[in-house]
Amino acid sequence: MSFPGRAATEHIAAILKSPGGLAASLATIASRQGILPVILQQDQIRTHNVAPDLAEKTAGVHYPAIYIYCERISNELREKFRTFAGKVTLVIEVRVSKDRLEELDGELHILVEAITRVLDVEKGDWGHGLCYPGGYEIAFGPVKHGGKNFLQSARVTLTVDARTD
Repeated sequence: MSFPGRAATEHIAAILKSPGGLAASLATIASRQGILPVILQQDQIRTHNVAPDLAEKTAGVHYPAIYIYCERISNELREKFRTFAGKVTLVIEVRVSKDRLEELDGELHILVEAITRVLDVEKGDWGHGLCYPGGYEIAFGPVKHGGKNFLQSARVTLTVDARTD
């Protein structure tokens, strides 16, 4: 198994990119609300922790953008004779950019709802020493200047139990 933070980040990215992941969740929400679904390409979901202004200058960002990264690793040595037995804190950061201020909030909330729906389904053993017990915290950021004109982000933070030999 690779380092727990990297393994957990890659796993959640694979879940979100899968056909039954974020795309299916967005389609369900759109049909329920009678709106057009938010369309995401595979390259709009990235495993990086990069500031919005730097991402726009170097990576050619397409919005909405989703960044998945490991924020914190805590080796609590809860199991004897294991190299690692602790928690990995992951962040799924959603960034939305629009040219009109009033269009930001709706799309951001739909994306966050879709992500949390996927997380609710993915509770349990992820294999390779990773287990997601459920639960998350959502923090919405203020609107800033950036992207197409206005930029707003939200952070979905979750904790995964991890262990390695």
